[in-house]
Amino acid sequence: MARNATNKLLQKAKESKSDEFYTQLSDIESELQYYKDHFKGKVVFCNCDDPGTSNFFKYFASNFKELGLKKLISACYRRQERNLFNTKEYESGFFYEYSGAKVEKTKPSLNEVVHFKGDGDFRSAESIELLKRSDIVVTNPPFSLFREYVEQLIRYDKKFLVIGNINAITYKEIFKLIKGNKAWLGINLGRGISGFIVPEHYELYGTEARIDNLGNRVVSPNNCLWLTNLDTPKRHEDMTLAKSYFGNEIEYPRYDNYDGINVNKTKDIPSDYSGVMGVPITFLHKYNPEQFEIIKFRKGNDEKDLSINGKCPYFRILIKNKRIQESEKKNRRGEREIERYLKNPIEITVRGNAYDFEGPLLSL
Repeated sequence: MARNATNKLLQKAKESKSDEFYTQLSDIESELQYYKDHFKGKVVFCNCDDPGTSNFFKYFASNFKELGLKKLISACYRRQERNLFNTKEYESGFFYEYSGAKVEKTKPSLNEVVHFKGDGDFRSAESIELLKRSDIVVTNPPFSLFREYVEQLIRYDKKFLVIGNINAITYKEIFKLIKGNKAWLGINLGRGISGFIVPEHYELYGTEARIDNLGNRVVSPNNCLWLTNLDTPKRHEDMTLAKSYFGNEIEYPRYDNYDGINVNKTKDIPSDYSGVMGVPITFLHKYNPEQFEIIKFRKGNDEKDLSINGKCPYFRILIKNKRIQESEKKNRRGEREIERYLKNPIEITVRGNAYDFEGPLLSL
């Protein structure tokens, strides 16, 4: 119930373009601990963050020396709307550049920020100039503009670590990056991101909504992820596969419109199946590109959604187990070598799945 309710909140935000979901410092610390080696000598840009209130700015300013940063830039958007009924002058967007102070500083004074001529939108020419000067972008961008936001980062060839909704995986633009090994999921996912601070006018949906000890209003959608192109050792750890296909075929029905089997849960991926498997999108949280190959997303040979007995499971990612493929190739190569050399009188020494051939064959 909590998840459905908070999903409703995010959907309402998407429809109204209200993207005021602010990341908690605890969630930033939980994720950033895995990437510290990437930041030495780098310029970090938080381009959706008010330096006076952003926990992203607070994290990087507080850990400036520990991370070995060269510079921290935080830029803030300010909506500018005028019409016949409202002619009030609106404050322009602004940014702040922090290069490390002798005294730890996590909040700039008013006379230290620089105002943009415009609203400070991440797509504005002024913000893009700051982007060009940066090395790594870390922030919580507007969910309603996530595709456009990530596309800009790729276009300017930037390293990044950003928060998005889990459904972003299903966007063809984002999935293409993941399949091409140009982006991947971070460490924390779902309940690993404990919640977002929202303004007073946001309704507190769900049983997990709360007001924290600082008076912040917090909602917990439990359906968000970190998307990044910063590598970590955990990304290259093999997933443990405990189940078998052979002997349990009934648990893995075949698709109507694709030569592959359906796997309902990531933990049930079989260790002994070499063909194509359709797995849930959350598989990407444990995806090791050395262990698995991503074939395609969601569609069968007829370019319609994958189906089983006429019914379509929720979006599936089609994958193959590289380890099994490599083992089978090695075995086939060894068998061909044996067959070839048996035609000639040589001695065969077999070591596991590798074959070494030495000297004259004395006996068979």
